[in-house]
Amino acid sequence: MSKIIVLTKQREFRTILFLIIIFLLVGLVNSDFLAMENILNTVKNSLLYIVLAVGLTLVLLTGEIDISIGGTLGLSAAVGGVIVRDGGSIFLAILIAICIGAIIGLINGIGVTKLKISSFIMTLGMLEIVRVVQVIYTDGKWIENLPANFKHISQINIAGMNLLGIIVILAVITLHLYLSNSRKGRYFAAIGDNEDGAILMGIPVKRYKVISFVISGISASLAGLIFASQVGFISTTAGLGIEMTVIAAAVLGGVSLSGGIGSVIGAAIGAIIMSSINSALVFLKVPAFWNATISGSLLIFIVVVDVLIFRRANKRAKKERLNARVLTLTKEV
Repeated sequence: MSKIIVLTKQREFRTILFLIIIFLLVGLVNSDFLAMENILNTVKNSLLYIVLAVGLTLVLLTGEIDISIGGTLGLSAAVGGVIVRDGGSIFLAILIAICIGAIIGLINGIGVTKLKISSFIMTLGMLEIVRVVQVIYTDGKWIENLPANFKHISQINIAGMNLLGIIVILAVITLHLYLSNSRKGRYFAAIGDNEDGAILMGIPVKRYKVISFVISGISASLAGLIFASQVGFISTTAGLGIEMTVIAAAVLGGVSLSGGIGSVIGAAIGAIIMSSINSALVFLKVPAFWNATISGSLLIFIVVVDVLIFRRANKRAKKERLNARVLTLTKEV
């Protein structure tokens, strides 16, 4: 019984419960929303958000933020799209995309850790720079006529399940186990929870922050290739504004914007919820322009709740420290 109580207190459990409620409520209005085919399509469509949210989570855990992911996605998709369109191998496109994401993440990380630039300002500036680079690279034109074998990647199914979905799920589980069960994996949350304390413990804070930005950049690049494969073309505005949806997904999944709290599994579930909301609006015949409004409103609501929870936890921690000091003084007397 105690294990069940502990489980219900987990943020991930409440997030899953919220996802189930969304499906049930929309299902009452339109039963087709509960069809297995739609559920699988929703998960498939959420892969883009999951990959982005998981990468972003590592940055958020360290107490920083990366809003350049939309630009990284667009540029990587454009470069990868041109490579495969012009006869290059898919492997080469993936390799180049990973390099692009890693370089962008490395620059972000160095700017934040070495130059002491705010991560918000640094990644915002990088977002604009990358957008301009994409327009110059594509000459302001869409990348179309992608080869069938590249577009087929996102359609491959094994035992009724999307292959990319299986790979992403396994990657999320593996990363979750690393972050929660390994000593070095826990460094990310330790840095965001108490950076000064992490430094005193000998944790290489700057190195791990740079690593988090590099992983976020690589995740955004891979998401760009997934986007290109699913959609079949790359516009000059690919990934525009997606960073807000991804941040909302991560925070909805229990990742704190203050750092130190959260999990990649929670972020992945939050990403599925954001994708489910988009799908629900279609089934409810709500105009598409409401997507951004709902995402923004949800983000504001979640951030407010996050701040209130943080203040409450901080107040409780201070009270516990005070009680401990009083108890110590009483024993000394």
